[in-house]
Formats: sequence, C-alpha cells, structure tokens
Amino acid sequence: MPRYIVERDFPGKLHLPTNDEGDRLCRKIVNTNAEEGVTWVHSYVSLDRTRTFCVYDAPSPEAIREVGQRNQLPVGSITEVSVLDPYFYLGTGHAGVETAAHSRLRTPWLPFSYVLA
Repeated sequence: MPRYIVERDFPGKLHLPTNDEGDRLCRKIVNTNAEEGVTWVHSYVSLDRTRTFCVYDAPSPEAIREVGQRNQLPVGSITEVSVLDPYFYLGTGHAGVETAAHSRLRTPWLPFSYVLA
C-alpha cells in the first residue's frame, strides 16, 4: 500500500481535546477512513497548532481527498513517500545494536555442511 504525507493548514488552530470528545472524533475519522481503505498512521503538529503533517497508508491520493472531505478536514499537499532509515546504512537498530542482517553481511559465508560439521 502506498504511503503519503498530507499537509493540512488550520488557520484557526487545530483543536483536538484530550478527553472523550477527542476520542470520539478520532474514532469517527479512523472509521470513515477505513471505508475507503485509508489508514491514518500518525501526525506531527506544528508548535503553533496551525499545521499538521499526517502519515497515511492509502490506495490513492484521491481516497485521501475523499475521506478528508467526509471528515471535514482540510487537505493541502499530498506527497507519496518511502522510508529512508539512517540506521539501515549504519547497520544498527534504533538502540544502536547491530542488526542480524548487517551482522550477516560481515560474516564470511560458509557452506551449510561445514557449519554442521
């Protein structure tokens, strides 16, 4: 499934209370998104609360626009993205521990029969 970053502008500031009202609103958004095969992964909010950068998995930008309209949320730019993980290049996991995949790259290849001997 393609992944997208969706930028939204909230000139009057984003208001999402951390109570039952906010919970109901988020559940409504998630349920409406699911009807179009759209998954809201998470969002980043600017410190002044006037802009969000939302990560979505969706079948298409059109599906994101559709659920945005149904959820009464502004939709600015939609950019398809892929993951660039610096830890992949460093060969370490997020905790700084070498990954098994990177370890295998350093380990000399030995025939399977030799390993069992």
